Formats: sequence, C-alpha cells, structure tokens
Amino acid sequence: MDKKETRQRRARQTRLRIAQLRVKRLTVHRTNLHIYATIWSEDGQRALVQASTLEAASKTALGGAKGGNVTGATFVGKAVAERAKAAGIESVAFDRSGFRFHGRVKALAEAARQAGLKF
Repeated sequence: MDKKETRQRRARQTRLRIAQLRVKRLTVHRTNLHIYATIWSEDGQRALVQASTLEAASKTALGGAKGGNVTGATFVGKAVAERAKAAGIESVAFDRSGFRFHGRVKALAEAARQAGLKF
C-alpha cells in the first residue's frame, strides 16, 4: 500500500463514521500550492459553503502569494467559518480527508474554531 492509498483508506473510514452521525461535515483538501475547505450537507450530496486559496479575495489578502502555507490555511479557515455562520451553520464534523492533524490542516481547524464554528 502506498502513501496515497493509505490516506484514502483513512479518509473513507472517517467519512463512514460521520455519515452515521448524519451531521454536516467540513472537509479539507490540501495540495502543495493551495488548500480547500468545503461544508457538505448531512447526506453528502450538496456543497453548502466553500472557501479556498484560489479565490480572488484570498489572493489579495495573501498579497498574491500562493496559499500552500499556514497563513493561507488560517485565512481559508476563517473565511469558511464566516460563510457558514452567514448560512446559519453552527456546528459541523471535521473531516481532514486522511491528512495528519498538524501544520496547515491544524491551522485551518483552529482558525475556523476561533471564528465561531463548533466541531
């Protein structure tokens, strides 16, 4: 089993547990250059809120730099939490998509919590 398959196996197990709870979930996906956060509906069929470092607002806030760093992740975490609050979403389950909870993933989660989103 290689690194990608191992991450996908962890992600699948987490998603099955969250699906049983029937709650909205905040997913995180990261690449070398960008980070993405999406809040999905209880059934997992619709994206309710999303934010990423590809958006024009995040590019201007980051000074034109790529978002593959902790600063970009913090901005995306805060943005997704604010959009969720505006949409009436108060609490979610955190789905880190099999990525380890450190670095950019941790920074995004902490920024979302500080902005008022409950996990």
